[in-house]
Amino acid sequence: MEYSYMLIAVIALALIFDFINGFHDAANSIATVVSTKVLTPFQAVVWAAFFNFVAFFIFKDHSVATTIAKSVKESFIAEAMHPLPMILSGLVAAIAWNLITWWYGIPSSSSHTLIGGFAGAFLAAFGWKAINGGIIAATAIFIFIAPLAGMLMSYLKIGRAHV
Repeated sequence: MEYSYMLIAVIALALIFDFINGFHDAANSIATVVSTKVLTPFQAVVWAAFFNFVAFFIFKDHSVATTIAKSVKESFIAEAMHPLPMILSGLVAAIAWNLITWWYGIPSSSSHTLIGGFAGAFLAAFGWKAINGGIIAATAIFIFIAPLAGMLMSYLKIGRAHV
């Protein structure tokens, strides 16, 4: 019976994470078009909701979800017998980090936060052997490479329209 309560808590926390992810990423998807007066706030929210919903059906490559799912070795999820405490811990950590970075205006990725939360929870439970090191390393490397590549392209004016 206790396990069913934990399952309900995990589902509730996943929905809370999704909600927080929405306003955490709103600065990227909504604020820019609203502040430049391209769209009204209502129009921007409707467009964002519509395209986020439709994108699931258009794009068959859900690589971000796959990466998150594979950050922990499957054998350790099965070995845990009841992996819900680790999933719950990972969600709590991701929610906390998203709220902290949102509050202080620190740019961060909710997807990377979720990977870190799950990896950290399984790391605490089983040690380094539970983590898919290749996926974690690739994610960590690109956290640093992506902004550097953006700065380099900006400096070289790659992709900039010449008027």
